[in-house]
Amino acid sequence: MLKNPKDKYKPFEFFDFKERTWPSKKIEQSPIWCSTDLRDGNQALANPMDHSRKLKFFELLVDCGFKEIEVAFPAASDTDFNFVRFLIEQNKIPDDVTIQVMTQARADLIEKTFQSLNGAKQAIVHVYNATAEVFRRIVFQKSKAEVIKLAVESTRHIKSLCSKHPETKWTFQYSPETFCFTEIDFALEVCEAVAELWDPTPENPMIINLPTTVEVSTPNIFADQIEFFCTHFSKRENVCISIHPHNDRGTGVATAELALMAGADRVEGCLFGNGERTGNVDLVNIALNMYTQGISPNLNFSDIKNVAEVVKECNELPIHPRHPYIGELVYTAFSGSHQDAIKKGFKARKSQNHPYWEVPYLPIDPADLGCSYEAVIRVNSQSGKSGASWILLQNHGINLPNNLQIAFSKVVQKITDTNKKELSHAEIWNVFVKEYGVTTNPDNFKLINYDSNKIGESFEVKFSFNHDDNTIYLKGAGNGLLSASINALNIQWPYKVTIAEYTEHTLGKNSNSRSISYICCIDQNGKSYWGVSIHTDIASASIQALLNAYFKCYKENFNKVLEAI
Repeated sequence: MLKNPKDKYKPFEFFDFKERTWPSKKIEQSPIWCSTDLRDGNQALANPMDHSRKLKFFELLVDCGFKEIEVAFPAASDTDFNFVRFLIEQNKIPDDVTIQVMTQARADLIEKTFQSLNGAKQAIVHVYNATAEVFRRIVFQKSKAEVIKLAVESTRHIKSLCSKHPETKWTFQYSPETFCFTEIDFALEVCEAVAELWDPTPENPMIINLPTTVEVSTPNIFADQIEFFCTHFSKRENVCISIHPHNDRGTGVATAELALMAGADRVEGCLFGNGERTGNVDLVNIALNMYTQGISPNLNFSDIKNVAEVVKECNELPIHPRHPYIGELVYTAFSGSHQDAIKKGFKARKSQNHPYWEVPYLPIDPADLGCSYEAVIRVNSQSGKSGASWILLQNHGINLPNNLQIAFSKVVQKITDTNKKELSHAEIWNVFVKEYGVTTNPDNFKLINYDSNKIGESFEVKFSFNHDDNTIYLKGAGNGLLSASINALNIQWPYKVTIAEYTEHTLGKNSNSRSISYICCIDQNGKSYWGVSIHTDIASASIQALLNAYFKCYKENFNKVLEAI
């Protein structure tokens, strides 16, 4: 890289528009959307779509709710021409959908474009020519007057062909390419000349499409250009101002959003941002940005995963795992602090007295897009106490006590640090049930039965359990079932163990009324041991959880106790 890039690259000439009002505006309704996936997106593919892929994509766009779809550059190839003919002849275009086709400002290409549209109920004919100074000077060697003449002559030709086919409802679209680095006065002059010939009305407007074919400035400058154009164009009430942003500077979405604030009515782009170089503006991104602000985009992305799969199949391109709203990892938190905030956000929703979505780190509810909460929290060595416990809660209804969350997270983190990889949901469950005795191993203390009686103010309990092919019978007394049980264990093995924490809850109406018990025991050295058990009988679950906790203490401190009995 150059030490002094200014010697090679000159900054975009600042457009000083002091009358701007767009910074104080806000987006309050969705624009008109036009998908250019089948034309602009398609021409950017290493392997352009064949007929079947194009048709599948077109049907997806219709299902998503697009009412304007640029389907082809019919004069560019037989594939494009034949696809337009197929859509019309096979009646594949819904009555409320208008197809759009593009052509350069050349008479022969315009003629072939209209041949492809024969019999269409409604269509947008999109013509463009280069207006930017660098194109005029370097690419086409044309003067401003020649550029205007070409635009007007092409408009006259299109208008004549439209008049010969009154059975079709025609909409004319003109693009000064590329608007964003065409001198603003000249862009106005060209578009005024085109509109003067076309003579649009509020009832039959034309579209003036102002493309950011190559991003050359910050989005605020483009917004100034759009507002200047909208406030200075003489037939503003008779035209729809459309924008077509690309993403060369990585600010395509911001460019589009600021342009809408500045007065644009319509946005052209592609799903997930496909397009030449760095892509067209991402329509999904803009639409769902609006959705998170309470504005209906009038597009349906309620099954966003299916939309993504079809787009990937048709484009033969991947979608980045961090892509907003659909990336594989976009709803995923590995960080412990993020996981804790998300978990608390979901918990708070149960008691909040308003309907608004307020979950930290999740600007949109994944469920609105047909995504489950399964991948919201994933566990690796960066995860904190909330990660694994969230997964148990979401998948099994298990709401770990806070101290057990901390203890279990240390177990999980030790495994992830050792294995250097993420743990799946199934692996986390297997670690949990093995660590706390939820599914008993052959050598665990496995409860066989119990009997309890209240005698005055105290409880007496008798219970038996298996251990290492032996049946052990115990009896104890205390002020409750668990105190009686721990006293019985402490009598059998004279080592002082106390119950420090006990929690229980049901696992929900769809779990056969099962209950889960959590017990933490502390030995005389102050070390904690947790046990967990699930059972349809809460007393059985409680005693078994105690046995599971006690067994862990036993394993550590009394390896040879049974030999002495």
